[in-house]
Amino acid sequence: MPTGRYSFHDPHDGAPLGGERFRCAPGPAGWRYTASGEDGRGGIDLTLDARGRPLRLDVSAGGWRVRGGATVVEGAAGVAWIRVPADPAQAAAAPVPAEAEARAVAFTGRSPAFLVATARLLGLTVGDSVRVRLVDLTEPSLAAHPCDQAWALTGIEEHPTPTGPLPVARYEVADLATGTRGVVHLAGDVVLAAPGVELEDLEGPPNFG
Repeated sequence: MPTGRYSFHDPHDGAPLGGERFRCAPGPAGWRYTASGEDGRGGIDLTLDARGRPLRLDVSAGGWRVRGGATVVEGAAGVAWIRVPADPAQAAAAPVPAEAEARAVAFTGRSPAFLVATARLLGLTVGDSVRVRLVDLTEPSLAAHPCDQAWALTGIEEHPTPTGPLPVARYEVADLATGTRGVVHLAGDVVLAAPGVELEDLEGPPNFG
């Protein structure tokens, strides 16, 4: 089971944006990722099913909490979620939140968990590319809005390690609304590098199942 630490920074000016300590592993449902913010506030608990769909998501940041998962919207793949104050006392006093939903295949956001989840869901082979609609949970308010991305798996390279070759997949990811492009390097369920993300520490080998 890999455990470690990611740090976050603004991909434009390099300003630090905190980080999270994580662990992830295959489970009975499919795959699970848990992490907590370095400041003791915020975190994420994401469980995928065997097909890579978000079975359960619970994420908190900036005083807000979003819980959601996969559903069906108008006969197509969708996601549903509820956004409430993270403080239980404030959440109890607030009006009952309405469930929101959108036609999208999964969620995305700052945590590297979302990159791994999207790659697992798409299941691309080298040379494949696809357009995908996601619901982006922007921080710090966890406001949700649909976004369209293009993913392409451009190659897989093996890197030597003391325990044998490590396959590293190279994805090119583009935001179709802004034209912003970036490269994501994945070794199984660990993000080695991505725009705004650095792997600072890792204990245990990545999972490739």
